Amino acid sequence: MKVKKGWLVATFLVGALVLAGCGNSKANSGSSSKLASSYNYVYTLDPDNLDYTVSSRASNSDIYSNFEDGLLERNPEGQLKGALAKSWSVSKDGKTYTYHLRKGVKWVDSEGNDYADVKAQDFVTGLKHAVAAKSETLYVVQDSIKGLDDYVSGKTKDFSKVGVKATGKYTVQYTLNQPETYWNSKLTYGVMFPVNAKFLAQKGKDFGKAQADGILYNGPFVLSNFTSKSVIEFKKNSSYWDTKDVHLKTVKLTYNDGSNPDGLYKSFKSGDYTAARVYPSSAGYKDVVKQSKNNIIWSDQDASVYNFTFNLNRRAYSATSKKTSKAKANTKKAIWNRDFRLAVQFAFNKTNYAAQINGKSGANKALRNEMTPPSFVTIDGKDYGSQVETDLSKNDSDAFGSVNLADAQDGTYKPAKAKEYLAKALKTLKSEGVTGTIHLDLPVDEKSTTNLNEAKSFKNSVEKTLGKKNVTIDLQMLNEDKFNAATYAATTGAASDFDISNASGWSPDYDDPSSYLEIYNPESGSMLQTIGLDASSTTKIASDTAAVKAVGLDQYAKLLSKAEAITTDTNARYKAFAKAEAWLLNSGIQIPVYSLGGSPSVTKVVPYTKPYAQSGLGAQRYKYVKVQKKAVTISQNKKAKAAWTSKREKIAQAADNN
Repeated sequence: MKVKKGWLVATFLVGALVLAGCGNSKANSGSSSKLASSYNYVYTLDPDNLDYTVSSRASNSDIYSNFEDGLLERNPEGQLKGALAKSWSVSKDGKTYTYHLRKGVKWVDSEGNDYADVKAQDFVTGLKHAVAAKSETLYVVQDSIKGLDDYVSGKTKDFSKVGVKATGKYTVQYTLNQPETYWNSKLTYGVMFPVNAKFLAQKGKDFGKAQADGILYNGPFVLSNFTSKSVIEFKKNSSYWDTKDVHLKTVKLTYNDGSNPDGLYKSFKSGDYTAARVYPSSAGYKDVVKQSKNNIIWSDQDASVYNFTFNLNRRAYSATSKKTSKAKANTKKAIWNRDFRLAVQFAFNKTNYAAQINGKSGANKALRNEMTPPSFVTIDGKDYGSQVETDLSKNDSDAFGSVNLADAQDGTYKPAKAKEYLAKALKTLKSEGVTGTIHLDLPVDEKSTTNLNEAKSFKNSVEKTLGKKNVTIDLQMLNEDKFNAATYAATTGAASDFDISNASGWSPDYDDPSSYLEIYNPESGSMLQTIGLDASSTTKIASDTAAVKAVGLDQYAKLLSKAEAITTDTNARYKAFAKAEAWLLNSGIQIPVYSLGGSPSVTKVVPYTKPYAQSGLGAQRYKYVKVQKKAVTISQNKKAKAAWTSKREKIAQAADNN
């Protein structure tokens, strides 16, 4: 899932629902008299599309995920539980999944009025609409569901040949091309959600418009108000099938442009906000410690990854300091040089970078050194990350022989090695006619103090280590709209206007390493625009093809293909993906930096009551969330985490025994 700009999320939203997990322990249970019925915080980007079958941007999905249910959902312990499906079964060959829906679940309109029952045919309608609307999220299931790729590509125009069927009024069935042990985790993603055909026809092109009456609702909340760059408000859906697990009556999110980070805590203290991100590096932090020392909670790292990406085929130059075509060509040649990319990575002090938000004391807490989190899956009982480390070392023992890819530490800042690889790069580049300083344009949102401080930190560490006469980072100060257009909101490689950017991030769509690694597949990757490319399966551009060959992404595609071909042996599959990930890290095309979480906040959200989801849309849902009237204490959070961890361990043990 394409997530919000990394610096914005890390700055503001981490504190929003910072405490995840179990809501049943003594540490976080409480009488209703101690609970509040509303949640109030901030948001940073307007939603522009509520069509949940189409949009992949977190600025949209964080909102619409609260309005819709799919067949399954995540509970506070992270288990997949029935939502619209009350039960399901899998065929012996692992290819056919049959789901039996709850009867009487209602579609309601924006006023909360009953519109229709949710039925099996709505899931067929939803997927067909996703194709017609050219969904950004079809990649999640396009190669999974039998016949879907042929329908999308136009090889067949008969949707009845696609492997989704309403076999009864309340029974929906999916037939897959091959077994997918992680299939059910895809069902928490919007592309698999239902759509009512009558309402879709009624709204036409306005279906999914970012306004209250743009969609129907079957989930825990209904959109009651949205005013652009002002406020987003939800109200509880009184017709929801599971009202007992919806503890909030209202949710209010107020627009915040990032210009006053310390204002969040002040609003929390005044009672306007339910939570607030706090900043150890800010001047106002001493007041936080003085007033709320026992309430500063450090959140757990989540499954997201925010990174720096190199633009491998830059074509837009609206935001640049380059004056000549020679300068542009020099930079492109440098970016195509692996030794140069690794020199930049080894020169980048991620700890100092993260300290711009978390201060020195918390600078390491959110750091990440892989695309896929080390413990996302296991291989023969060991964390996936340990296999990636082994393979990465084998790929290049000189560069990565002693690399440590564990979370919460900087595994790649190696100044001596940075200078070594720069020397190798400059020697090669000189033979290619490159002379003088290599300039890298890095866009910056001029209104965000945090984004600017991070960019300055990156510039300082790279230039100090490599020498400014060799490499200069040119900060391009842009207004928010231009910054978004050049980076986060760019929909094509041609529109990506940078040499290097820190505005991209990713959160997995389902529980398999492919959810991370396929985003850079040169044939079909959903985030290729963040490295300046477009999918070659849809549009073949000669300059893209040249870039792919220059950096070896065609080799990466072959490694992904080998891993994808393994469908039933999860250990073998994950080992194959570990090899692909090791190749990606060894290439230096992107630099993992940090995840969400690992950051401090003050909050009234009862610890570990939100849904726990590493993939899909669960993590930003307000279902299950409880809000207490007093700020959470460190002691309360510690007890709740222990209870939640214990319960998850018991669930895992029970699953292993079955």
